[in-house]
Amino acid sequence: MKLDLLGIYLNDHLMGSVAGLEMARRAHAENEGQPLGDFLAGFVEDLQADRAQLQAVRRSLGLKQDLFKQSLAWMGEKWGRLKLNGRLVSYSPLSRVVELEALCLGTEGRLALWRTLRRLASKEPRLGRFDFNVLIQRAEQQQRALERWRQKASEEAFLGEDTGSVLRINPTREPA
Repeated sequence: MKLDLLGIYLNDHLMGSVAGLEMARRAHAENEGQPLGDFLAGFVEDLQADRAQLQAVRRSLGLKQDLFKQSLAWMGEKWGRLKLNGRLVSYSPLSRVVELEALCLGTEGRLALWRTLRRLASKEPRLGRFDFNVLIQRAEQQQRALERWRQKASEEAFLGEDTGSVLRINPTREPA
């Protein structure tokens, strides 16, 4: 096992988890009190649990944490908020779409991570204590739900359609 490369890989994913968690927290705060906010509250909890699992994997392999990368990710997420969203100082429907797309991408990355670690667990006994199948299943469920929210947010932002409003849709149902 090439632990030096695996350490970089895990630290890169930890870096992504910092940015993703910060973005999910912001999206939750901007949509709080609405069904999307309720979904994002649970999603934030899941991201925190996933980050804890990733930290446990890193520790089980005796790999060091790269705090510099995590600090860069935190700052990068804050700078990313400065993008133009069609409104000068407030949250817009475009902000919601971009955040949901980024959360979709991050979830795809997490899914790839868990699948990679599941494969490595057959060769590395220290990884055998982790249930990567549960993490994979949760990420797949998150991926489906985020995509439904993203589709509705896109329709509302770009078509001006209130097709059940992204703030009021049921996240467990497929879009019409």
